[in-house]
Amino acid sequence: MSKVLLVHAKGGPPLGHVLSRTAARAEVHLLALSALPPTVADSARRLCASVVTPTAAQRSDLVSLIVSRAEAVGADAVLTFSEYAVVAVAEACEALGLAGAGAAAALARDKRLMRRTWQEHGLPQPEFRAVATEADLYEAAGALPFPLLLKAAWSAGSTAHQIIRSPYEVSAAWRRSREVMAESAQLGYAELHVAEAQGHYVVEQIVTGSAPDWFDEPGWGDYVSVEGVVADGVFHPVCLSGRMPTVEPFTERAGITPALLSDEAQDRVVALAREAVDALGLRDCGTHTEIKLGADGSMWLIETAARFGGAMTVPQIEEVFGLDLVGMLVDHLVGRPVAWPEQARTPAQARGAAGSLVVLAVDGGGEAWRDRRVWDFPAVAARVSLSRGSELSVVAESSLADGSVVPVYDPAGGANTMAALCLLSATDARTVLRDFETLVDALPRVLPAAQPEEVSV
Repeated sequence: MSKVLLVHAKGGPPLGHVLSRTAARAEVHLLALSALPPTVADSARRLCASVVTPTAAQRSDLVSLIVSRAEAVGADAVLTFSEYAVVAVAEACEALGLAGAGAAAALARDKRLMRRTWQEHGLPQPEFRAVATEADLYEAAGALPFPLLLKAAWSAGSTAHQIIRSPYEVSAAWRRSREVMAESAQLGYAELHVAEAQGHYVVEQIVTGSAPDWFDEPGWGDYVSVEGVVADGVFHPVCLSGRMPTVEPFTERAGITPALLSDEAQDRVVALAREAVDALGLRDCGTHTEIKLGADGSMWLIETAARFGGAMTVPQIEEVFGLDLVGMLVDHLVGRPVAWPEQARTPAQARGAAGSLVVLAVDGGGEAWRDRRVWDFPAVAARVSLSRGSELSVVAESSLADGSVVPVYDPAGGANTMAALCLLSATDARTVLRDFETLVDALPRVLPAAQPEEVSV
């Protein structure tokens, strides 16, 4: 039986899903760079041939750690589904002579390098500047049109995003982004391999999207993601995921499979995603490419990752299109033949629809809840009326325990201030979208009010 070293860190698809699919294809050895979610710890011990949690000293040279552990277990493949470990795993695979994302993995991780590469290939994207100091940011603000978006170059989950609307906001934005990145690192949401990553930023023009130019009904966000895989250097699109509108500044609230674009529109989006992935030169990995949709058919590249989409994107694809992307990637990495999709799956090929909703203390209009609430999924399931045939569940490993006070939404913190992740299965994507709107509106009403002593803890 083939052996796989799975490198676990925060982010990515739920570990429980990844472990079960990987264990069905190979003997799994788990290298846990982040603590295992309590809800998964028992199944990890059952499904894995070994589980190793390295010390801080061992993690100081992450690539060497991965290489030595892979050699110790005789791994035929090494993979990760976490954004924060992608580069280290790619470099380890190169050293081991195993299939992986390749030497170009950093281009799909560092937003500065990514944008420079796409600029060299003439691909559509917002105007940008790389910044490393506050002085750099002031210089960029003098050259780019307002409003601007400041991003940490190695962040994920919309962490440390800051909108800058005038030169007077530059200093505060710079200070807050750096504070949030330091806080995120303490929580484990930070690049694990590149030591200087916290000092790298990019600032870019905010382009204007237009969802009505692409979708037939209201409620959709003005961007989509193309889920795919690169196998032997060839890009294979799998499907498109749609979104609800983001919460300011650009925090994702929900992803929906499939995205309800016309066939012609989907083909155009996929073609741009292919150009973006091809330009980066990836070799063997999942991909997740976000594209902003503008008026009159215009598009801009947001970013590409050398891994599958996070949250519940992978389980949604399996439910809706019957494709076990985790298992398929494992098969490919260990050398088994895989029948990758020749074209991206369309809404007409979907078996129902599925979506994942990030629970944030923000209403449908983007306003913060008026009072503090306690997360209580049973109360939500009992009191929110959804469409006939819709099924709502909570992703326990990605959610606070029932009875926990919902965090106040921090625009700079992005997904770091989420309370829970919910999964919805429905008859079609329109129903998922409508049910999510109902759920977002209902949450501050149906969740129990937090007591003063709970809020002060």
